[in-house]
Amino acid sequence: MRKITRVALLVTMLVGSGMPVAMAESGAGWGPCPAVPGAVLDARQECATVRVPLDYREPDGERISLAVSRIRTAKPGTRRGVLLLIPGGPGGSGLARPSTHGVRLPQQVLDRYDIVGFDPRGVGHSTPVSCGLAPADIAPAVFLPWPGPGGDISGNVEHADRVARACAGNGGPLMRHITTRNEARDIDAIRQVLGEPRLSYWGTSYGTYVGAVYATMFPARTDRIVLDSNDDPDPRRVSRAWQAHFGRGAEDRFPDFAAWAVAQGAGLGTTPEAVRATYLRLAETLDRAPRPDLTGATLRAVMFNSLYSDAAFPQLAAVLHAALTGGPVPAIPAPPAEFFQNLIAVQTATACNDVAWPGPDHDYARDVARNRITFPLTGGMPVNIRPCAFWPYRSAEPATRLDPHGPANILMIQNRRDPATPLAGALRLRIALLHRAHIVIVNSGGHNAYLANGNPCGDNTVTDFLTTGTLPPDTVCR
Repeated sequence: MRKITRVALLVTMLVGSGMPVAMAESGAGWGPCPAVPGAVLDARQECATVRVPLDYREPDGERISLAVSRIRTAKPGTRRGVLLLIPGGPGGSGLARPSTHGVRLPQQVLDRYDIVGFDPRGVGHSTPVSCGLAPADIAPAVFLPWPGPGGDISGNVEHADRVARACAGNGGPLMRHITTRNEARDIDAIRQVLGEPRLSYWGTSYGTYVGAVYATMFPARTDRIVLDSNDDPDPRRVSRAWQAHFGRGAEDRFPDFAAWAVAQGAGLGTTPEAVRATYLRLAETLDRAPRPDLTGATLRAVMFNSLYSDAAFPQLAAVLHAALTGGPVPAIPAPPAEFFQNLIAVQTATACNDVAWPGPDHDYARDVARNRITFPLTGGMPVNIRPCAFWPYRSAEPATRLDPHGPANILMIQNRRDPATPLAGALRLRIALLHRAHIVIVNSGGHNAYLANGNPCGDNTVTDFLTTGTLPPDTVCR
């Protein structure tokens, strides 16, 4: 690939009128932000658009838009640079993050950085992508491939085939160019437009993998890096491994819910072991005799989603109690259909373009049967078939093999009991980065660690790193 210079990128920052970069940086290129569903934007947040190549192998070809936002530091005299907030997903929106996440940052961090957010390619207010899926194929219950009764995957195979065909047929050229490596290139384009020689960033969940890939592709352009709730970087499997780890993550985390249910007297058992047995029994019962408003797969989906935060424990308890007593199932809020259309499209593109998956001839049913025994809480979902088994495109380039070449400027923070990105995968990322990174392990459950669980040890360690640049040793916050 020939070198892509700032001129070749032809990156411009717009507010709808083709404003050149120099004018954008003088303040004329930033303007009001579009509405972001579910978010209240800080009055100080301003937005702009960065134009980047659809295909970085053709830098003079078609361009797409990236929506970018920022809240500038209130103390320019103490400013170090920018702190980019990399969202999770894949498919998570980041445009509102300077408002929704930036306000949680300690003042000493806000004094040193402009807080910058963005919608990755394909997402939200950036050039969006959609597969045009039928309503049944974007229902929350099928977002993850929960098997049917007894581990039956026939419905999952049909769903995966439909989604792959719809995305390939309706997604347009952008579907083939949504990859982690291209997101890293997009981030470097944002860095160039902002005029920053080096970039600090806080990546969460999938954003940790994006951040690690950026640090490998552009090590000299990194400043202070925080990776929060970390993904396994195995270049042979990438998102296949992330899904497979959900079984381990649920097993790590479910005891927190079970202990809470006992302490709350939720009527699900008098010991954590009894609560687990109640859940497994109810899931199997609903497999055999599903209710119109609740199936075994739906119960498992509610269980897994509720493990992300202690705040969702009452929701899971209420659904389990309804299943136990035959009472009405409480309504579970779900995002609008447009959200799932976009999210599924970007997740599918990223997962399938980053690495090749086994095709439909692979014995996924055997994998599911074995996984159901090893990790009964998740019923075989973590190793089930996905649309990538039917993906018609070959990966344009191999997944990134992370290496330790570069500055020692990466601080990882990880909950000990994370259902989505379990500690075992985070430790693999720590090993891959070697001397470049240290890790802070927080004795908490749930997904997301920094400023999310009220753990002063973990929070203060990350804040000190962002403000002083001193990389602490590997730490366990008990």
